[in-house]
Amino acid sequence: MGIDGQKPLLPLLLLVIATVAVFPASSRSPPSQPAATLPSFRRAPLFPGKRSHPIKVQQRQQYNYQTRYFLQDLDHFSFADLPKFRQRYLINTEHWIGPERRGPIFLYCGNEGDIEWFAVNTGFVWEIAPRFGAMILFPEHRYYGESMPYGSQEEAYKNATTLAYLTAEQAVADYAVLITDLKRNLSAENCPVVLFGGSYGGMLAAWMRLKYPHLTVGALASSAPILQFENIVPPDTFYNIVSNDFKACCS
Repeated sequence: MGIDGQKPLLPLLLLVIATVAVFPASSRSPPSQPAATLPSFRRAPLFPGKRSHPIKVQQRQQYNYQTRYFLQDLDHFSFADLPKFRQRYLINTEHWIGPERRGPIFLYCGNEGDIEWFAVNTGFVWEIAPRFGAMILFPEHRYYGESMPYGSQEEAYKNATTLAYLTAEQAVADYAVLITDLKRNLSAENCPVVLFGGSYGGMLAAWMRLKYPHLTVGALASSAPILQFENIVPPDTFYNIVSNDFKACCS
């Protein structure tokens, strides 16, 4: 499932990654028509408190991507004869400079929801892709959206047996297998992969960087509580941070 180790990423990309938390160790076709847009608002609400400021009105954004599917193993860690499932992923190659120039691949680790929602609400990846000549990839998390094992949500969520494969380990393995296959089909084995994610998706990005360091060169994990587990940090740590931040901003 692995590929050869990657060479260092472009100096400019390393400069960007250095400013955030970096954790150590299929054919190409033109983009389709705009698939989704962000909503626009007539009025901007205000934050309560003495330091209230108007929120900038969100401008309507359009993102181009193709919707594709990858036949994924239900269990990556056993020899059981289990049914495969179709994993949905969104891809944009509009600004990709291609394998000859070792164009980077920006992979957003899909969260617990429909991947199209995350695609249209993750503007940072779209904004920097043209600057780096990067491909953008949004794989969907198993058991969410259209990436449903057993053919339907009713069957997938029926009992503990069918839900047993809904784990972070399996999801990260999905991304590893998908990116390996995609790079092979595009002759892009030497193209560096940078992971992105927020919240749970950021946790997946960090864990994938740790679990499969030979597949990626860095991970940007935004608001990712990778250590927020019982017996590791106090359970009220997150709430204390949020409460103190709210008091500082709005009191």
